[in-house]
Amino acid sequence: MEETHLICLPFAGAGASFFRPWQERAPQGLRVLPVQLPGREERFVEEPYTDAVRAAAEAYTAATRQLPDGARVAVFGHSLGAVLAYELAHRLAEDPGVRLDALVVSGSPGPWSGRADRASGLPDEEFLARVRTFAGYAHPALANPEMRDLLLPLLRADVRMHETYRPASDRPLSAPVLSLRGRDDELVSAAETAEWSGATTGRLTTADLDGGHMYLTENPGALLRLISAELHAGRAR
Repeated sequence: MEETHLICLPFAGAGASFFRPWQERAPQGLRVLPVQLPGREERFVEEPYTDAVRAAAEAYTAATRQLPDGARVAVFGHSLGAVLAYELAHRLAEDPGVRLDALVVSGSPGPWSGRADRASGLPDEEFLARVRTFAGYAHPALANPEMRDLLLPLLRADVRMHETYRPASDRPLSAPVLSLRGRDDELVSAAETAEWSGATTGRLTTADLDGGHMYLTENPGALLRLISAELHAGRAR
């Protein structure tokens, strides 16, 4: 079975370690490849990006150096990660050394919609409360005052990156798009997940999984099986 490398981009405040347990849970033929961006975990001393296009350029360099020539790839991102994945997919689509099988986006309206609510510039407590409302989820480390102080600059940078994001290109991808959400997500509607139809000239598939906005923290196995099944179905079409 030919392997597909699933390049995973972080949601706000997250790092590559979130995806590393997925490597052992991925179905046969799917290799999970997390990308570590500046400001996170072992790269915490580096300045985090506040521009999604620049962050995607960094992710492209980090991912492609780990790929064999001619590799089949798919890109996954949730929330902020979805727009990073969209930008990265454009770069990969232009790379003759890889084959882009799919873009997989999660918990995100289409890339042109933007963020209506804002958290940037708020005092720390208000900022964190607003981010919890956005995500329906609080990073466990934020309960520790010392860890919170370390995480806040990254979280602020990520939120700014998401709130100021504008796509670098209006040109749609030719690769298919799989757009996912939690069935009980109160932040992103089914109609908003369908907005990704404008991001591709290929097939758009939408699907709901059990859980809320951060469903992927609860049952990543179901998510990975769905992605694997969609990739196999796409090859058979």
